[in-house]
Amino acid sequence: QVQVVESGGGLVQPGGSLRLSCAVSGSIFSMYAMGWYRQAPGNQRELVAAITSGGITNYADSVKGRFTISRDNAKNTVYLQMNSLKPDDTAVYYCNADTTDGIARYNYWGQGTQVTVSS
Repeated sequence: QVQVVESGGGLVQPGGSLRLSCAVSGSIFSMYAMGWYRQAPGNQRELVAAITSGGITNYADSVKGRFTISRDNAKNTVYLQMNSLKPDDTAVYYCNADTTDGIARYNYWGQGTQVTVSS
C-alpha cells in the first residue's frame, strides 16, 4: 500500500522560510512525478510546484522565484523550500504522487500540512 506523508508545516512570519517534506513508501518512488498543491479556505486546490521523475520542474506563477521543489530518490522524499513567504501563501499543502504503467494511472495524496504566514 502506497503512503504519502507530509511534514514541516507551521506558523511563520511574513518574509520567513519553511521547508516541507513528503515521504513516499510502498512503491518505487523514482517512478513518480511529484507535486505540491495547496488549498486555502474557500478556494480550490491549486498546483504550487511539480517535478517529474526525470527532475524537470514547473511552478505556479505566484511562487516562481520564491519556492523550490526538489527530490531525493535515495530517501524517497520530495521537498518544497519556501522562501519570502507571504500571508497569501497560507493554506493546507498537499503532496501528490502520480505515475502510470501505460495501462493504469496511480495517483496518491497525502493528508496535508498546514502552513500559516502571519505576524
